[in-house]
Amino acid sequence: MTCSGCSGAIDRVLKRMEGINYTVSLESQTADVYAQEGVEYETVLEKIKKTGKTVNKGVKDGDEIPL
Repeated sequence: MTCSGCSGAIDRVLKRMEGINYTVSLESQTADVYAQEGVEYETVLEKIKKTGKTVNKGVKDGDEIPL
């Protein structure tokens, strides 16, 4: 995420999802997503990918997940 449009795209898709809390930081170019039980990791990942942004790293239950 290198501009406010990029971070805005991530924000728009995540705010429509139920059962998650998140922060999007343009400064650090990251999005931290915390999902409640029952929200699948893969679902969150696909929503972010649909924005056209690249996901570089994923962590689930403290373990790094290969992308």
